[in-house]
Amino acid sequence: MKTYQSLYFVGAGGIGMAALERYFLARGARVAGYDRTPSDLTAALQAEGVEIAFDEDPALIPDYCRQPGHTLVVYTPAVPDSHAGLQWFRANGFEVVKRARVLGLVTEGSRALCFSGTHGKTTTSSMAAHILQVSGTGSNAFLGGVLRNYGSNFLLSDTSPYSVIEADEFDRSFHHLRPWVAVVTSTDPDHLDIYGTEEAYLESFAHFTELVQPGGALIVHTGLKLRPRPQAGVRTYSYGRTEGDFHATRITKGDGAITFDLVTPWETIAGVSLGVPVDINIENAVAAMAACRLADVPADAMRQAMATFQGAKRRFEFWLKEPGPTGKVMIDDYAHHPDELRASIASVRDLYPGRRLTVIFQPHLYTRTRDFADQFADALSMADELILLPIYPAREAPIAGVSSEMILEKVKCSEKRIYSKENLIRSLEMLNFDVLLTVGAGDIANLLPEVCNLVKKQRH
Repeated sequence: MKTYQSLYFVGAGGIGMAALERYFLARGARVAGYDRTPSDLTAALQAEGVEIAFDEDPALIPDYCRQPGHTLVVYTPAVPDSHAGLQWFRANGFEVVKRARVLGLVTEGSRALCFSGTHGKTTTSSMAAHILQVSGTGSNAFLGGVLRNYGSNFLLSDTSPYSVIEADEFDRSFHHLRPWVAVVTSTDPDHLDIYGTEEAYLESFAHFTELVQPGGALIVHTGLKLRPRPQAGVRTYSYGRTEGDFHATRITKGDGAITFDLVTPWETIAGVSLGVPVDINIENAVAAMAACRLADVPADAMRQAMATFQGAKRRFEFWLKEPGPTGKVMIDDYAHHPDELRASIASVRDLYPGRRLTVIFQPHLYTRTRDFADQFADALSMADELILLPIYPAREAPIAGVSSEMILEKVKCSEKRIYSKENLIRSLEMLNFDVLLTVGAGDIANLLPEVCNLVKKQRH
């Protein structure tokens, strides 16, 4: 890595790529890249010194990234091989590697705390990074969400032996990591366009558990179908909400707060209060604190960190929270898998019992919609009112017969409809919301400011 003076990122606006770009900027390298469309994140990266083009024409590659011996090219699997820039780099003798390989190289010399799972990995890794930061230990953290505490998805430390990694199973990316502590939050099947079957998906996680370094530890959520295969010399622990080697007890909820005691194999840490008091964050906090307990973070620092943790953007993020029993509420969440969606809706129901709940959902990927249409419909039927947007395709081409209508026709709530993104705001003006939840991993986030302003203007 030290032989390269510059790096070029193909897919520079991805959240995982952004953390690496910031890492190399901090190390004094020149950083450039390509992304398909401008966003708040690309604007922030440009302001920090990343030169980003929004056209794949190779002529737009900066001069300092045109020497094969001086520039490493990093790409995300979401970018197709037909990309003109990628083809130019490959034809001209550049080393072209996946983001996951670079992340593995960057972190292999550290004590890496790696958080994997179908869902929960962004929140748990973000919690762990915040715990280490508050404790004064620090870390180099590469996260899948922008932490509201820091306004970034990357934390830097020149002295800490630890790194915190969101270990992504997409395209088997997490197989490039060598964890010191690995956490597995969940293994509900996903990315079946990559894996094909649930068995192959579980096998990928089983292989990940083999990668934990001897002397390290593996922490696995209770009740998973996964059959871990840790190496000799790796300590193995379980965790859960109310069972496992690490679990919560004496859980109390009320007045917008959640507190609990953390039970560990060695002691009980009393009085943990959640800065983001959502039910699912109980077990997320247990996982993050378990990993940090193995990194010898003191109990007081963990309590302080959990109480001050503000969460990651687009992870159960409040956009509007008017006071009183009839105050309007708007929450946004990144949920894009049926189980995530169910947990998100259940959390809103838990926080606001008896209130009318409207859900706006943008399905993500044609394959995921095809494979889980029934499960999506079942989760969305928990809403009082549903608004669906068309499928966000991301890296995929359309699949004949696969659309948001597949979900809509199976949803059981009586008030349900589909709006285009172009007509959404105008259509919402005819409605009056009580509690509104927007969900999805696509570009629905770009509409949130307008939606929030609309909700604020509506009559009670």
